[in-house]
Amino acid sequence: MALISSTVPRTSIRTGLKAIFLAGVMPLLAACSGIGFGGQDAPPPRPIVQAPPIAVQPPPATAPVTHQSGLTRDPSQFYTPKQMEGRQLIRVAILLPFNSPRSNVRALSNALYNAAQLALFEFNNPDILLMPKATGSAMAAQKAAQDAIREGADLILGPLFAEEVGAIAPLAHAANVPVVAFSSDMTVSGNGVYLLSFPPEEDVNRIVDYAVLKGMTKFAALYPQDDYGNRIRPAFEKAVADHGSQIAISGTYPANSDGMNQPVQRVANYGGRHGALLSKRSELKKAGNAAELKALENRDTLGDLSYQAIFLPEGGTRLKALAPLLPYYDIDPRKIKFLGTGLWDDPTLTREPALAGGWFPAPPPETHAQFVERYKRVYGTTPPRIASLAYDGVSLAVALSAHVPADRFTAASLTHPDGFAGVDGIFRFLPDGRTERGLAILEMHPSGAIVIDPAPVSFGVPPVL
Repeated sequence: MALISSTVPRTSIRTGLKAIFLAGVMPLLAACSGIGFGGQDAPPPRPIVQAPPIAVQPPPATAPVTHQSGLTRDPSQFYTPKQMEGRQLIRVAILLPFNSPRSNVRALSNALYNAAQLALFEFNNPDILLMPKATGSAMAAQKAAQDAIREGADLILGPLFAEEVGAIAPLAHAANVPVVAFSSDMTVSGNGVYLLSFPPEEDVNRIVDYAVLKGMTKFAALYPQDDYGNRIRPAFEKAVADHGSQIAISGTYPANSDGMNQPVQRVANYGGRHGALLSKRSELKKAGNAAELKALENRDTLGDLSYQAIFLPEGGTRLKALAPLLPYYDIDPRKIKFLGTGLWDDPTLTREPALAGGWFPAPPPETHAQFVERYKRVYGTTPPRIASLAYDGVSLAVALSAHVPADRFTAASLTHPDGFAGVDGIFRFLPDGRTERGLAILEMHPSGAIVIDPAPVSFGVPPVL
């Protein structure tokens, strides 16, 4: 049965119900409009980072099953809290780096787990048991996955980092336990691993689609010299080529702000355009043309650029250092459209004047903002941007738990072509484990980014690989 929020427009509800009627089952997840924990607003418990105790239960009706991994799934050893005994539990393990040596990663883990608990309490399915497991390294992730599988996990959410996902994937696959991980590294997807993340390639395709739709056919790009830049570059080149458009010029820059000047100058053709201005002034002086000379007084360059938009796949402090250099070297944001990725989905960037009017893709902000407010109301802090992944992961588990056990977390259920709707908009898993998302296009303004092209509310066609 679909889970539909009271915040969804009535027309959308009618459309969703029609789709459910026609398809039989269309699992949709949506944010609840409020919170309620048994009539109280008490926060969920803090994360349990140690393995839960093994409950003693009567012998099972069926014999234990030993999988290719060597792990034995013995129903008599499945973890069952005393207060949940007697129920047909659906066990969902969540693997997060609670034991990371980095304090910021531990803090992020707690926020993700808080969001997971928030979803569990809001959707209030008493038969779902959330089993947190601590990771912090590939070896720790393997141990956590082994424990989760032995204790009866029907689904694993997490881990967060690609190295840990790759470490647990063979174990989970051998035990036939699907993994919905939070990494965006496509190299670890597939064979039962599905990536509930924000793939950079999806950002690229969406922003190029929209720019071309608005008549832009020639692009420039500046890529950071890091893993993200190395991943984004081929995706942008392919997206532009697929639209029959061109990349007129591109460059890369190092992490330090001092190294950004030269690449920006080159992409701006600053030397050539500044030289053209000097030549023009010299010519006008010789001709005694004072009027035209005066018109060039406040100019630093002469001549147009060979592109209509420039792609800046950067965020945070580095984008704040990079963006002002573009108008400084006469890449005028009033003439050249600045394009970004999901890294621009950061309220602090709206205060950067050079980015005003720029476009970037992002999940629909309304439902995410509602999630943030509910999280703040319960936990008293603003969640990190990716905390919503854990919320949607648990919501996905709740929605699929309505299926009969044999069809609950199968590949067919997880890759349903209609997909799911979460607090970050619609998404669906492709057969190779990648995620396809429905993204909006936002425009930067000093008062805050605004939606200029809404996110889709449904997937029109089955996924094509």
